[in-house]
Amino acid sequence: MIVGRADELARIDELLVAARAGRGGALVIRGEAGIGKTALLTHADTGGMQVLRIACVDGEAELPHAGLHLLLRGQRTDELPAEQAGALRSAFGLEPARDPDRFLVGMAVLTLLGRLAAHRPLLCVIDDAHWLDGASAEALLFAARRLDGERVAVLFAARDSFAPDFPAPGVPELRLGGLDEAAAADLLAADLPGLARAAILREARGNPLALLEIRRTGLGYDPGAPPLRHPVQRGFAARLAELPPRTRTLLLIAAAADAGEAEAVLDAASRLDSSIVDLASAENAGLIRLSGGVFVFGHPLLQATAYQSAELVQRLAAHRALAAAFADRADPGRRAWHLAAATLEPDEDIAAELQRIAADVRGCGGYAVAAELHRRSAALTPDPRRRGRRLLAAARAAANAGRLQLASGLVEETGRFLTDPVDLAEAVDVAAVLAHEQGRRPYRELVDAAADIAARAPELAGRLLFRAAKNAWESGDLAAVVDAAGSADALGRSNSALVGALARTATGFGRLTTGGAVDGMAALREMRTELGVMSGSLRKRAVIVWSHVLLGDFRTARELATALETGCRTDGAIGLLPNVLALSAMANLQLGDLQEVRNSSGEGLRLAEEMGQTEVASTLAVVLAHLAALEGDDVRCRELLDVALRDGAPAAAIRATRALALADLAAGRPESVLDRADDIAAGLTRMDARNGLPELIEAAARVGQPERAQGPCDWYSDWAANLGRPWAEAVALRCRALLSEGDVAERQYAAAVHLHREGDELPFERARTELLYGEWLRRRHRRTDSRPHLRSALDTFDRLGTRPWAERARDELRASGESRGASADPAARLTPQERQVARLAATGLTNRDIAARLFLSPRTVGYHLSNAYPKLGVASRLELARLPGLPE
Repeated sequence: MIVGRADELARIDELLVAARAGRGGALVIRGEAGIGKTALLTHADTGGMQVLRIACVDGEAELPHAGLHLLLRGQRTDELPAEQAGALRSAFGLEPARDPDRFLVGMAVLTLLGRLAAHRPLLCVIDDAHWLDGASAEALLFAARRLDGERVAVLFAARDSFAPDFPAPGVPELRLGGLDEAAAADLLAADLPGLARAAILREARGNPLALLEIRRTGLGYDPGAPPLRHPVQRGFAARLAELPPRTRTLLLIAAAADAGEAEAVLDAASRLDSSIVDLASAENAGLIRLSGGVFVFGHPLLQATAYQSAELVQRLAAHRALAAAFADRADPGRRAWHLAAATLEPDEDIAAELQRIAADVRGCGGYAVAAELHRRSAALTPDPRRRGRRLLAAARAAANAGRLQLASGLVEETGRFLTDPVDLAEAVDVAAVLAHEQGRRPYRELVDAAADIAARAPELAGRLLFRAAKNAWESGDLAAVVDAAGSADALGRSNSALVGALARTATGFGRLTTGGAVDGMAALREMRTELGVMSGSLRKRAVIVWSHVLLGDFRTARELATALETGCRTDGAIGLLPNVLALSAMANLQLGDLQEVRNSSGEGLRLAEEMGQTEVASTLAVVLAHLAALEGDDVRCRELLDVALRDGAPAAAIRATRALALADLAAGRPESVLDRADDIAAGLTRMDARNGLPELIEAAARVGQPERAQGPCDWYSDWAANLGRPWAEAVALRCRALLSEGDVAERQYAAAVHLHREGDELPFERARTELLYGEWLRRRHRRTDSRPHLRSALDTFDRLGTRPWAERARDELRASGESRGASADPAARLTPQERQVARLAATGLTNRDIAARLFLSPRTVGYHLSNAYPKLGVASRLELARLPGLPE
């Protein structure tokens, strides 16, 4: 019986009952060691469910996919989609080494859990999840957030102190506090003296394990006993002290091992005169056991205490023995790891070996593991400069892994070791990247550092100046942009043309006059040429994608962003992923793939907020606000804009005006758009202001104040003509038509529609142009002429799911004398997920094929189809395929 946890057990029971009924879910149970997390997991009423249960261990926390392998070992993967099965087998080392796609691994886990639960509900229990390796945690949390429609429940238990963090965004949490006094007293023997009982209750603070251990060992009875860090550890230390010396040695080695594999542990133990025979007394006491070829401690704090309670000389000997054991097994990575742990003095040979391993580890462990290897290597490096440079390598890896606080600390630490100007300039470069991601835009330190190293390191100097100029542009300081370009030119750097092109782009677009766009666009194309092909570092490639977005080449931007996203996921560059997802979302927003915008922006925003990347978080919130405005969710739009603007990102503030303008136009509030006209026209960068000009022009025309739109219209037309993309010229013609009369307006509208259809891009803008043209024709009593344009606009708005714009087009079509139902698209009656599934099913794909494409499980696909069929009035895939407007 478990004492004092009735409410917590009820919460778990609710989850399991729902999972049995096909409404799967997950729960993270958090609390300190010994608080009762494992007891809750053990006493949960599984009621006929099949159970997969693991307890994670410290030694495997840095072995990619170790926890996942422990949970799913022995399960068949041959029925998974081929790509998913391959990714999972590669992650488990069952196929030739390759970089497993992390999304495919997560999808494989979700699909496999769904298949296991097909005949009997499934419960997965992951105890001590704080020791779960990052790759396994990512895959399991990916699946845990997508269990709706599955008969699967996942329970995580994680310590919230004296252990690594276990972030689980999107998964509900249950926090365990100490037992109340009555429940705590129930755990203690009734015959305890009153003073002793009071002392134990006070010392244990409601921790069940502490209550029992302190009661058993007597610790806490003596007020003069020396305090230890944690009451549970005091109990464990006392029990360990009772063991024979050789048994303590064996437990120390098992605790120190990277993973508790019995063969390696026993090999190392034999070098210190210990053996399997010495395990008996610890095993009989319930302190450790041998299970599946792995040593498992009875409690996580037992492992920590077995290590920490040993003397330093004993810990060093254990690591040396393990290093020797792994050397015999041709495992240089673990050998170097343990040699480092066994070394108190600097050792260049070991440091260099760790450095080599760090360079190779990205494909299997990602940047986070590389950062730790670089850091350990630095700690053992005797030469100060080499040590500082290795710390800098650790900082770069940590930044790419999204660990901004760690990276900032490492950069700061380099100041103790680096004195050479080139080294210091590299540290300034890394610090500037970290500052930008947190919403700050350093300038002067970048320019000064570039000046100090221009002769010795021209490429680095040019990179610093480009970063300085870009920061200044984003801050709206055009004078500083020009200053950076002048510095680059004066220093004669090889890439001064790139910095100069950026400066001319900024200053050209900084003038809201005819001619400014000509200069800005010419410079932008020069900058794009100077950036070169899609190669180099991931961050440089992100800048290249950004340049394509600026040039309005959204198809190329999407294609390059998709490839770059794959690279980030493969390399574990989580720190860069939100920025890449933002670029992809911006391109897809223009290209009309709104579901993909929702997916990538949502994921990117979550990651950015978790990592403290305020700059890109603001950008992604604005993209989602733009999407909400298109869909008519005014409240959601403004909530997201509050998120975007709370950190004061200047560029986000300007982009936000367009999302607000779209929301206001959709709701019939053109006056509100004009109230913000000065904000739009006086943006920090005209590139950002330009995006909101068509809405400003339409609003001015609607309220009868065309004179307020003439200047912006001239500038936008100038920009569009120099951009050279049909969609931009079409929007410019639409803007001119709004300000024109008679035959001139008609010619401009007709030419705009023609260009839209010719370019076949930006479907929402094309539909807006057709809607405005149809409105213009109908108001001139040319109802027959208006209908084709209004029909086309309505069909596009319905397909995109932009409800307020569809309603406006429907009203206009009705006013022209033609009635149209709520939607020409039967999929409009479905939720976004049902719509995706139904459209793919209508093309003949199986549930398994659809699941692989949409990162769902086949069971979830079936769940969505079962909901979609009655809404559409069909009963089979054949009928689904016959529905007009559904198949794509």
